[in-house]
Amino acid sequence: MFPTSLIFIVLIVIILSNVFKILKEYERGVIFRLGRFTGIRGPGLIILIPYLEKMVKVNLRTVVMDVPPQDVISKDNISIKVNAVVYFRVLQPSKAVLEVEDYYYATSQISQTTLRSVVGQFELDEILSHRDKINKELQDVIDNQTDPWGIKVSAVEIKHIDLPPEMQRAMAKQAEAERERRAKVIHAEGELQSSEKLSQASEIMSSNPLTLQLRYLQTLTEIASEKNSTIIFPLPIELLKAFGIKTENK
Repeated sequence: MFPTSLIFIVLIVIILSNVFKILKEYERGVIFRLGRFTGIRGPGLIILIPYLEKMVKVNLRTVVMDVPPQDVISKDNISIKVNAVVYFRVLQPSKAVLEVEDYYYATSQISQTTLRSVVGQFELDEILSHRDKINKELQDVIDNQTDPWGIKVSAVEIKHIDLPPEMQRAMAKQAEAERERRAKVIHAEGELQSSEKLSQASEIMSSNPLTLQLRYLQTLTEIASEKNSTIIFPLPIELLKAFGIKTENK
């Protein structure tokens, strides 16, 4: 048999634990008195009427929720898998408790269905290149649907897009063809610029014969800088005349 004093102490501890509650800075308590909502209390020490008042804790910190991969058919009929992450927090604890049974589960389901419906409105190229636009639209839609529950969605980010193997091969071929096209365009532009510069150089040399002579001498210098035993260099007759050397025509 337990002594009467010990039983009394245990009862006092149980009653006090039901009367005094301590809530952290990021927690709020939704209070029900005889089943009716009476208000929100916290943070800090709060006092409850034993067995008449009940409290439901609500965390106000930002929740990072992972949206599992969803099977999506894009606007151009390509099957892909897309997953995302949703950042949200409770702004109104009373609505989060009174308006929905489980706000976390409800937000998760809304996020999954919205991800499938919104991403399916875009073509594959848009999904890959315009993620910011899709993220903003996802955030707006989910935030509007969860607003009656007192929840604010601060951001939605698409994490990964899983493409079928055949689509990956097709995109690799497309990227390779695009690189080859750019290389050919760059090469053609280089040839065009080179021909323009050569045309300008020929006009300058034709207007001033001394420029052509200096060019020949520069070419000789460049060839002589290499370790060659024999240098064969064509020398036009007009160049000899420019240096005062007489030539005979037979």
